[in-house]
Amino acid sequence: MQKVLEQAVNEIRHHRREIIGRLLDFAKTDLLFFWGEKRELFLQQQEKWLPILDWAATELKTDLAKTSTLDVPDNSAMRNPLADLLAKMTDEELACFYAAALNMRSVLLALALVKHRINAKEAYELSYLEEMWQNEKWGADPEAVCRREERLAELESIESFLAK
Repeated sequence: MQKVLEQAVNEIRHHRREIIGRLLDFAKTDLLFFWGEKRELFLQQQEKWLPILDWAATELKTDLAKTSTLDVPDNSAMRNPLADLLAKMTDEELACFYAAALNMRSVLLALALVKHRINAKEAYELSYLEEMWQNEKWGADPEAVCRREERLAELESIESFLAK
């Protein structure tokens, strides 16, 4: 993973504006905007995701909407502040941010990881909250468990790379 991140840093140097644009588009469908309908899951999301959403709203200086439907909430007001934050990141930070955002399906969790608000294990647990909740209810798929373990290892590598 370290080699992949080093290659990503090189890619950032050559395509920074394009990559930031992709991240801004990706942000519209951030995982943390889509909440479950089941009360038990909703309560877990409220307990664990709401502090990150509140922190991110403060960082981005805007309110963040969430939904329990498939409709994408309008969080367009976060685009410019997020673009400013991304533009100020070093190439290494942006490469880590990009890798983490794709890993977790969340730019907000990636931001929290890169800004050291949460660590890799916390980021992993937050990003797979719904999947782990489903596992508790209906059992775990061994292949999914293996994929999640790989994702955790990737996040730990990202965290280690950031610490350099």
